[in-house]
Amino acid sequence: MPERDAWLSLGSNLGDRAANLSAALTALRALPGLSVGAVSGLYETPPWGDTDQGPFLNAAAAIRTSLAPHALLDAAKATEKQLGRTETRRWGPRVIDIDIVHMAGVALSDERLTLPHPHWHDRGFVLLPLAEIAPELVIGQRSVAAALAACDVSGIRRPEPP
Repeated sequence: MPERDAWLSLGSNLGDRAANLSAALTALRALPGLSVGAVSGLYETPPWGDTDQGPFLNAAAAIRTSLAPHALLDAAKATEKQLGRTETRRWGPRVIDIDIVHMAGVALSDERLTLPHPHWHDRGFVLLPLAEIAPELVIGQRSVAAALAACDVSGIRRPEPP
């Protein structure tokens, strides 16, 4: 497959959240057929969906990859497992979560993967970090900056450096 640009959303709310995100990026950088470009800063966000859990740290990363969409998904899931993620309840607490937000030139929907991510435009924890590294990125008919302007981002903040 030819190389494509793609954008990932990363999150963690268990253990040392910043270290988990850093370890995920290190693991992604080591994957053949994938290079990590711009990475956003960290954003502390309230849990979404299942709110009975601690806050997340979220980030976004731009990547370039020769992996096909499902192979990229498999690599992301293998990275999560390698870093200690176990399946719990839907939207439950997790050591690491890596989602593919968008892959340039790819639109698909099957039982394993939908691209672009179906909720990219209404989740502040995806949009704030993504807007930091790719505000002019257009997904479908909407730019990241325009989606962010229409999204509620209350409760999301940049944590103080340690």
